[in-house]
Amino acid sequence: MMQLYFGPGACSFVPHAVLQAAGIEFEPRMVKLHKGEQNEDAFKAINPRSQVPVLVDDGEVITQILAIVGYLDKKLAGANVLPTDAVARAHAIEALSWMNNTVHPTFTHFFMPFKFTKDETAQAEIKKFAAVQYKQHMLDLQALVVRAKAQGHEWLTGAHFGPVDAYALTLMRWGSMAGVNPTDVPQLWAQIEKTAMHAPVAATIERERLKLNMFNPT
Repeated sequence: MMQLYFGPGACSFVPHAVLQAAGIEFEPRMVKLHKGEQNEDAFKAINPRSQVPVLVDDGEVITQILAIVGYLDKKLAGANVLPTDAVARAHAIEALSWMNNTVHPTFTHFFMPFKFTKDETAQAEIKKFAAVQYKQHMLDLQALVVRAKAQGHEWLTGAHFGPVDAYALTLMRWGSMAGVNPTDVPQLWAQIEKTAMHAPVAATIERERLKLNMFNPT
């Protein structure tokens, strides 16, 4: 049986929701990041980088979202993890790559500026600048939603829920923490609310005990 190590609210939500949507039996293993469990020897023996997600299948350890998504797409034939059409598949991977290598790191700069400097004044500037960048990323993400709707797609990559949808939810949830008011991106927020109501996603949210909108107007 596959095992997925995830941290509640982290980017591991993406494969967590994908596995839930695939309808297969898997073992979710929670890693409490706020308690530093990712730095404990037991977890580091699985992933020395102390990061989630981690997928373990038949003793094989796979890390990093794009690698896990690619593996699940091949492993779970017929589960529609990624689109089968070559162009649609390329655009799905394109969106995932942008989310993973651009939007996600921007939030890291906002949420954990101490990773980039010990200077507290510089940390405040990094956080402030990242918040501005992140708002633009949410507008860009909303443009993906608008484009999908214009093409008649129910989900961001076509007719089926997939990792791009799960990542969009995660990034928008983080955005609400970074000062992005969901009402400022109404098309995006409407899609996120719809995604959150999708039964497999709702089950994942419940397991991770997540609050979707973390925006604080003060």
